[in-house]
Amino acid sequence: MKIIPAIDIIEGKCVRLAQGIYQTKKIYSVNPLEMAKKFYDHGIRNIHLVDLDGARSSKIINYKVLESIASKTDLSIDFGGGLKSEKDVEIAFNSGAEKITVGSIAVEKPKTFQSWLLKYGGNKIILGADVKNKFICINGWIDQTDHQIYEFINYNKSKGVEYVICTDIKKDGMLNGPSFKLYQSILKNCNIKLIGSGGISKISDIEKLSEIGCHGAIIGKSLYEKKISLRDIEKYIIAKC
Repeated sequence: MKIIPAIDIIEGKCVRLAQGIYQTKKIYSVNPLEMAKKFYDHGIRNIHLVDLDGARSSKIINYKVLESIASKTDLSIDFGGGLKSEKDVEIAFNSGAEKITVGSIAVEKPKTFQSWLLKYGGNKIILGADVKNKFICINGWIDQTDHQIYEFINYNKSKGVEYVICTDIKKDGMLNGPSFKLYQSILKNCNIKLIGSGGISKISDIEKLSEIGCHGAIIGKSLYEKKISLRDIEKYIIAKC
């Protein structure tokens, strides 16, 4: 299972939110590139880079941060946040994204999303399934839809989706454990490569996500608040190699 640190960007700085609420913003670094290099030095090879300004503005904004990390490290970068136009998708890939994560557009303009799947492939486009009470939320988690999680994933899988990042919004940034039951239920009902996100606070959380069959685990606040050390992550990676 892949361990994938999240780097969330507002105004070029590395931040974390609680439950997606922008007013809870806490700045952890003014230099996302140095943060990314630190991750790489401890054996991490994948990061989840989120343009929070873009998510709120519905257009790519912090692509220069993506460009910098992609050109100056060997990290595989999954980039998301506000990607709603073909132009923005092209900017993301041209700036060095290995994959992109898209959620809102899959709800609001499914035909556009499907055209991207056809053009770039299901191995390049990750479906972002941000969920509250089993219903999909979009536009930076502001708007809750009537799309139920299992139907949403299975419909998009039928169109070519291979990877899904599922964030339980109530868990995100709260450090009180992931939504294991939700992920188990998704894996039972949907045959996809699932990346769990939200709530991880200790190495045993990561181990349990691996045990239930998750393809990856996104970790954020637990790293920045030093609930999990990079040395712990490095030991885990070495043990699993």
